[in-house]
Amino acid sequence: FTKISLQTNISPLVTSIPKMSKYIKSCNEFRNLLKSECVMLPGAFNGLVARSCADNGFKGLYVSGAAVTASAGLPDIGLVTLDGFCKTIKEVYHASGLPILADADTGFGEGEMCARTVWDYFEAGASGLHIEDQVFPKRCGHLDGKTLISAEDMAKKVKIAVNASKECSDGAFIICARTDAAGVYGVDETIKRSKLYIDAGADMIFPEGLKSREDFEYVAKELKGYGPKGGPFLLANMTEFGKTPYISKDEFAKMGYNCVIYPVSTLRIAMKAVDGFLKDLMEQGTQEKLIDKMQTRKELYELLRYTPGVEYQYPSNAKETSKDKKSM
Repeated sequence: FTKISLQTNISPLVTSIPKMSKYIKSCNEFRNLLKSECVMLPGAFNGLVARSCADNGFKGLYVSGAAVTASAGLPDIGLVTLDGFCKTIKEVYHASGLPILADADTGFGEGEMCARTVWDYFEAGASGLHIEDQVFPKRCGHLDGKTLISAEDMAKKVKIAVNASKECSDGAFIICARTDAAGVYGVDETIKRSKLYIDAGADMIFPEGLKSREDFEYVAKELKGYGPKGGPFLLANMTEFGKTPYISKDEFAKMGYNCVIYPVSTLRIAMKAVDGFLKDLMEQGTQEKLIDKMQTRKELYELLRYTPGVEYQYPSNAKETSKDKKSM
């Protein structure tokens, strides 16, 4: 037998599967994007929404646990399984071609499940995930009555997730640690826990439930530059109807945040429109007066990259515009 010396630390499994290299490239592109600007990440709870986000110029996406579960008719208390989340991530990835940060709740279990979650999310097309330090069953981050696991137990889960990222992606897949400490113990505990999670290897910190611009500024000031990697990426959650005031992307950028998520915004807009339509349909017995508020068949087909009578290629090129399609 010929002795072969491998000049890389990448897992042999990663190098043996061509699609893994594509996923690693997406992870690295996401990292570079976060370094260059504050990235808006709208929530995409299915492939069609993801395609629309891409067509409207967004550079990355967020898969929200709250939106995924709500779209299944369930509350955000951890009822959708790992496989259910991966199904959505895969749809979003193939429909958009954009880097995805995905919600992983509490990691679907203890350390072993955190490792599996990293692998499964990466193989589904995500470029990163976040896990949180709540006790399962968890609650929405902007609700009261949350209970946290110990900071040490969370740090252990982060370390396991980081090791899994190294195994599946050579560390390119982003591990984000979310802490809900602000609403339970205060902002100082948010900073204390965040530093422990950074020491455990977290690439990004998600300080959930902050109540003011001053809180966001304080957290950013204390965490920027901290840790062996020169400081973590910082994520801001700009959800609606929560504890956080409405802050623009540019304001977050000035504070030092690398990305802003809008987790349930698209679902809320869509469901408000659906509910209004159904009320009107029940009352009028016809949809005729609401046609002008509908996406036309032509517009839908353009979004889907579908031309009747022409063989459809799956997955369609998400970054190809309708204009490009017509010129072919």
